[in-house]
Amino acid sequence: MQLSYEVHTVHTKYPFIIARGGRSEWPVVWVRLRDADGAEGWGEAAPSSFYGETVDTVVAALQRFTPILEKADGWSLEAIEREIGASIRWNAAAKVAVSAALHDLHGKRLGVPLWKLWGLTPGDAPPSSFTIGIAPDDETLRARVREASRFPVLKVKLGSPRDREILRIVREEAPQAVLRVDANAAWTPKSTLAMLDTLVAYGVEMLEQPLPPHDIAGFRFVRERCPMPLFADESCLVATDVAQLVGAVDGINLKLMKCGSLREALRMIATARAHGLQVMTGCMIETSLGIAAAAHFAPLLDYADLDGAALLSDDPFTGPTIEAPGALGAITLSDAPGLGVARRG
Repeated sequence: MQLSYEVHTVHTKYPFIIARGGRSEWPVVWVRLRDADGAEGWGEAAPSSFYGETVDTVVAALQRFTPILEKADGWSLEAIEREIGASIRWNAAAKVAVSAALHDLHGKRLGVPLWKLWGLTPGDAPPSSFTIGIAPDDETLRARVREASRFPVLKVKLGSPRDREILRIVREEAPQAVLRVDANAAWTPKSTLAMLDTLVAYGVEMLEQPLPPHDIAGFRFVRERCPMPLFADESCLVATDVAQLVGAVDGINLKLMKCGSLREALRMIATARAHGLQVMTGCMIETSLGIAAAAHFAPLLDYADLDGAALLSDDPFTGPTIEAPGALGAITLSDAPGLGVARRG
């Protein structure tokens, strides 16, 4: 197989700000695998500096993967991913772009979408949340929430000095919405406990990653006092991270750009279920190409946050969506083979 890639920059409708900062421009890397007969598979890397990745590191990793793929049997997905994993440590976004392209090619060859290949039912997928990032002022926040209130589930980014005010405004502008909160590791155990009454008052359904990634003892302390499900995101990258979180959280948030492959994502789901944990999937700022890879295993999840493409002003692809007319928030999959993604234009 021949590997090629393309670096592209996409833009969010508004600056996407979380506790660690943010911006409006987001670079992604598109990977294309072409087999000898001309069949193609596509995947996407959305690198995050929080996990030590940039466009440059993705490109460097892809160059290392090239000789592995050139001699590989395209049907041997497990063997290819194992060899890629052994060739370089970390670099999950680069790895998952190749993994998605391999699975896309696999599904296209068989003429079936991934969800059907995996024996899943699209209607079993939970609704996706739509994220409300940290806004610069109250007026801007109100306008963004009013626009987003058409979605039934909103995920509110906190981790600023205005957290209580943000929640009050969101609830005023979206009184019927299901609210979930993500502090992106910005709180301490003490400040989390101080926020719990506010979260309850505004009917927050779920609390995600309030504490720094390695504060597992802090998570246990908070969970004993938390009246809502507590989920780990930055604390859980791959399947081997799950066991240490048992008793400390109620569930994990897996992301393909953290775990590095679709097959690892399935292992994370199975591991979490074996330990009695709930599972959700999240995303980075990604195009529909990146989101599609996670959307296909969404029927296995309890919760989903697959709004990365919906936040964009210039998504270059069509595919699985949460913006289908009459079904906002529903993860809509088609019968198109592989990832079911097509480039616009």
